[in-house]
Amino acid sequence: MKYSNEELKLAVIGLGYVGLPLAVEFGKERSVIGFDISKHRIKELQSGIDNTLEVEPELLEAAKGLKFTCDVETLKEANTYIVTVPTPIDAAKKPDLTPLIKASEMLGGVLKKGDVVIYESTVYPGATEEDCVPVLESVSGLKFNQDFFAGYSPERINPGDKEHRVTNILKVTAGSNPEVAIVVDNLYKEVIKAGTYRASSIRVAEAAKVIENTQRDVNIALINELSIIFNKMGIDTLEVLEAAGTKWNFLPFRPGLVGGHCIGVDPYYLTHKAESIGYHPEIITAGRRINDNMGRYVVGQLVKSMLGKKIHVNEAKVLIMGLTFKENCPDLRNTKVVDIIDELSEFGINIDVYDPWVSAEDARSEYDITLVEKPVNGKYDGIILAVAHDEFKKMSASDLSALKNSESVVYDLKHIFDKEIVDIRL
Repeated sequence: MKYSNEELKLAVIGLGYVGLPLAVEFGKERSVIGFDISKHRIKELQSGIDNTLEVEPELLEAAKGLKFTCDVETLKEANTYIVTVPTPIDAAKKPDLTPLIKASEMLGGVLKKGDVVIYESTVYPGATEEDCVPVLESVSGLKFNQDFFAGYSPERINPGDKEHRVTNILKVTAGSNPEVAIVVDNLYKEVIKAGTYRASSIRVAEAAKVIENTQRDVNIALINELSIIFNKMGIDTLEVLEAAGTKWNFLPFRPGLVGGHCIGVDPYYLTHKAESIGYHPEIITAGRRINDNMGRYVVGQLVKSMLGKKIHVNEAKVLIMGLTFKENCPDLRNTKVVDIIDELSEFGINIDVYDPWVSAEDARSEYDITLVEKPVNGKYDGIILAVAHDEFKKMSASDLSALKNSESVVYDLKHIFDKEIVDIRL
């Protein structure tokens, strides 16, 4: 491995929420190939549009060195590849490495002696060297750590967050040998203003990433369980958390749905690996079980409250406000609002879903959900405030009340309104 930073010819593979912001930052400093298999995505980016809303048009324009392409042959011009493809779970909640393996197969076809492949996708410890590298070796015919090298630098993107962006979040880096580790670390130092942390191995870096979100998942599960307990006792959970939060070392977690591409997924990668080596995680799986069942719990609470008001549940009309997995972004990946919709459907309830951040096409293609363009005043027997978009926070009490039928139940999952205005808070 003899490349200096100046000799590195970079390509970023996958231009979604993770890859595009990174490619743009590098594109301000050097020539970069931005590759994605989606011709539609490439065409949009070439016209200066990012439909994830993570990168503003002026930032795309500022990345003078960034060239977008879906032509695999163009990748032969590079010698350093950063892979930022998704790592989802399947229907059985098992890791789905298909995008990662396919990206590795593709890169194996263009790999040359001396090249470096850096993975950013969240995986279980060992996946880079045990799952991806053998594919690179098999397709390329080259030998790992002799003819080509690997690195790992876990993504730390927070969709919709305009304060914590790729450049001002500390970056963990690692390489397949000490020399490569330095090369990888120096590469990221070009654009990461917050600095880097060089881990001792790829496996350590992989493990560090997967536990970041596992820790958050377990903490939220605890608060969700406490919320269930306090609701049964007639105690407002938010008031309890605010009181407990007066202690300096109390962690400020809040109850809620746990979806998205990280917190609701990463723990399954860790539990899969743990079980493969003969250990069954108890706390992690218990936390996942609690969080995965919150949609059912929410609907149960809503239906009980509707029955208490003598609202006929079958054929009732319920408005769900928000579909994304978090506020102020169009990201629908692994959104747990879908669990609420599915559960409501089991009761024969008519559902309107409203989300000003989501395109109607994306909602249909991802979940076969038809969004309403605008909620109808006076229509709804039940309203669930599922996502804390700014548009919903700006609503007044009278705006909310106007949506209600004569008898209606309002369930505020995100504590947007004062408790006097709603019927249930999580």
